[in-house]
Amino acid sequence: MNFATDFGLLLRNILETVNKYGLKKRNLSKHKREIQSYFYKLSISEFDSELTSSYQKRLLKNKEKLFTFIEYDGIPWNNNNAENAIKLFSYYRKVSKNQLKEKGMANYLVLLSVLQTSKYKGINFFDFLKSREISIFEYSKRSIL
Repeated sequence: MNFATDFGLLLRNILETVNKYGLKKRNLSKHKREIQSYFYKLSISEFDSELTSSYQKRLLKNKEKLFTFIEYDGIPWNNNNAENAIKLFSYYRKVSKNQLKEKGMANYLVLLSVLQTSKYKGINFFDFLKSREISIFEYSKRSIL
């Protein structure tokens, strides 16, 4: 029980900082000691449950990766962006009924990248395509002005 409670408390503290200050390294780095303390306590703990022991091993194995976002500005604490991109790719794979060719897939991935970037920048995907602009970054600057 303490295992999950302690992890939840650690994550809640970090997310409070994210909600208050954003994904800024200077604000998130204050949690480094808290993270180290959590993993130290986890490493010396012994659990009776096989499930809890497996989670313990998994967390300790990935401890260097789990809180990478604390070391850099603007890195999301979750992987929702990647998951959303994979969902679209999976949908395309299903719709194309395994008729994927390398060239077609490359073209689709370029369009998917532009679609996702336009979403994150708050740009209408079709308006960008109709504009015949080559750079979505230049287009977003121009459309703001």
